[in-house]
Amino acid sequence: MDSDVKSLQATIESLRKELEELQERHQAEIKEKDIAINALEQANRQLEERLKEAEARAAGPTTPNEVEEALKRIIFKIRSLLQAEKCVFMLYDEDTGELQATKPAIGLTDQEVAMFRVPATEGISGEVFREQKPVILYDAVNDPRTIKEKVALLKINNGICAPLIVEKRDEDTNQVIERKVIGVVHVFNQRLGRVFDQEDVRILTQMARQHASVIAAAQMYREFVKEKEELEHVIESVYAGIIMVHNSGRLMQMNASARHMLGIDQNERLTGNFRDIIKNEAVQNVLAKSLEEATEVQEEIALPDLHAEEKESERIYQVQTALVKGEDQSNIGVVAIFNDITEIRSIERMKTAFVSTVSHELRTPLTSIKGFISTLLQDTEGFYDKETVHEFYTIIDQECDRLTRLINDLLNVSRIEAGRALDLNPVPVSIPDAVERVVAVQRSYTNKHEFVVDLDDDLPVIVADEDKFVQILTNLTNNAVKYSPNGGTITLRAKKLNGLIRMSVEDQGMGIPKEHLPKVFDRFHRVDNRDTRKVGGTGIGLYLVKHFVEAHGGKIWVESEVGKGSQFIFELPKCPPQFEAEQAELTAGDRQSAQPGMKPGV
Repeated sequence: MDSDVKSLQATIESLRKELEELQERHQAEIKEKDIAINALEQANRQLEERLKEAEARAAGPTTPNEVEEALKRIIFKIRSLLQAEKCVFMLYDEDTGELQATKPAIGLTDQEVAMFRVPATEGISGEVFREQKPVILYDAVNDPRTIKEKVALLKINNGICAPLIVEKRDEDTNQVIERKVIGVVHVFNQRLGRVFDQEDVRILTQMARQHASVIAAAQMYREFVKEKEELEHVIESVYAGIIMVHNSGRLMQMNASARHMLGIDQNERLTGNFRDIIKNEAVQNVLAKSLEEATEVQEEIALPDLHAEEKESERIYQVQTALVKGEDQSNIGVVAIFNDITEIRSIERMKTAFVSTVSHELRTPLTSIKGFISTLLQDTEGFYDKETVHEFYTIIDQECDRLTRLINDLLNVSRIEAGRALDLNPVPVSIPDAVERVVAVQRSYTNKHEFVVDLDDDLPVIVADEDKFVQILTNLTNNAVKYSPNGGTITLRAKKLNGLIRMSVEDQGMGIPKEHLPKVFDRFHRVDNRDTRKVGGTGIGLYLVKHFVEAHGGKIWVESEVGKGSQFIFELPKCPPQFEAEQAELTAGDRQSAQPGMKPGV
């Protein structure tokens, strides 16, 4: 019994020791596994970090230089393996249907690359492109297939041409599901003094297959960069201001017109939130409203004219925003277009003022005519003597003439605005006689001014529309009287100059501010200040003068200084160009009829 107990104890002790040993081994295994797991976790973390770095690098911008360097490495590798003097890619242009050599190229100048192009239906290049099979050129100069490649001009003796084929494979089976030929690759002139063989063809074909996708991607990138640059050039050249903002508020684009509008330097690199860059509150509000409400906004805003001489000057802009959509049609930002409508609003105001002024100008002679007619009608007992009645009739006649001139002016403006040519009735006109008539009429309107006429003695008779020529002088002289309200000397000059007649009307009046000089001949334009508001007028006199002068083949300009007066100068040919042939025939006819013994029609 004791022996059994001892035996059992010994067995238990043995089992206990084995169990302890098992536990120790198990603990060691667990420790080893923990170490392995930790090592794997650390390796996994390192791998994740490397993947993130790789993704970050992939997400970074690829520059055109990097693309070109990648292509250079490929083309140098091909040249080195095949020991060729020249190597070039020719890519297919779908727009022109041609295979066009592209840079970088080895052994060809930029000029040679530019001229190396053939239709895809011709030449050895076209054959390889169409057949999708490589070809060896043993004697390039005498091979009839290479005429289009101009091999002699490019100093090509022999070569290989292989197709550039991009293959798309199924992800599961790795089978080719789509093939596209994007061009061909050429290697020319074996450098070791031998010709290319089938082993060279195999190497080139394999290299072309390996790198075709890279070349295609590079070409797509080039086209993308080109389109992007063209779009940027278009945006920069647009007269309207353009601002593009991302949903995050980041400023994406601002063209030159918008920079000029906001007073931002053209060379400043703009990055960051649009609120930090654009200081004008009105512009900020338009962009913010469109972003926040995800809707198109159309408003009219006034911005300070930062480039005008007058400090309080403003420009009026019509702002219209549009939502910018991504590929999934989700909103990625807004673009705002700023159209400068300052001139349009200015013309609208001038038109409103013009209508009011014309109404007044029409009412004034009509009131005068109505008043004198009523007076004469009420005089049934002959209260007024003949001289008074004649004076009344004279005033009525003058006011009718004034009314007629105003209506004719309006009709002429309407004709010009409609793009119809002014009708001219060319006749011989004596400049001294026309000047004398105009001065005589203007003298009757004022007793404050002295009129001086300074004409060359040998002025020729000109061919012109007499009524319009007189109206040119009348409008300019009348303006000189009106805009020198304190009186002074008004001088009319005329002289011959380089085959033309130069005339001028000069006053000693209030003058024209410098900023208004380019606009004095615009329709409805009037200098608006305290002094000029007292002067009547419709704002179309100088507009008509300019068109009358130009209709005669001449030109007009003004020189002025505020406080000293103005001088309007115009030049006319002796005969309007459109009537020179007609006048030459009339002159020849007059000479023929003036010869003795000649009868009409002989």
